[in-house]
Amino acid sequence: MSQARPPFPPFTAETAAQKVQGAEDAWNTRDPHKVSLAYTPESVWRNRDEFLSGREEIVAFLTRKWERELDYALRKSLWSFSDDCIAVRFQYEWHDAAGQWWRSYGNELWEFSSDGLMSRREASINDVTITDAQRRIFGPRPTEEHGVDIELR
Repeated sequence: MSQARPPFPPFTAETAAQKVQGAEDAWNTRDPHKVSLAYTPESVWRNRDEFLSGREEIVAFLTRKWERELDYALRKSLWSFSDDCIAVRFQYEWHDAAGQWWRSYGNELWEFSSDGLMSRREASINDVTITDAQRRIFGPRPTEEHGVDIELR
């Protein structure tokens, strides 16, 4: 059974920003089961070149992701919104098993059901190698930085 997840559509600038921050906070836990609860049981995703359907596939995908993307830390920024849709840009940093650091840049399109759960997520993502000295995302965002936009580079 699904649990409602406020804020609910139709979104305002304030509630859309709350939804984005909530998603960032959840993904930074790196807990696939917790993250999956923000999506409808039949949610559909496109993530890069993968297509997923349903929470079980979401959990399996996120488990694989965070086994490969070590010390993952994410920042999301509200780009635009409408009644039941939100567009987000994001960046996250992680390193692979060999110790190479990466910054991943992306855009997401989200569609929500009336109970505030995400029913559709489409993500386009590019990865750039970075050095340890170029890192700028260290763990979850401090509360005082909520709503602060992320740098382009």
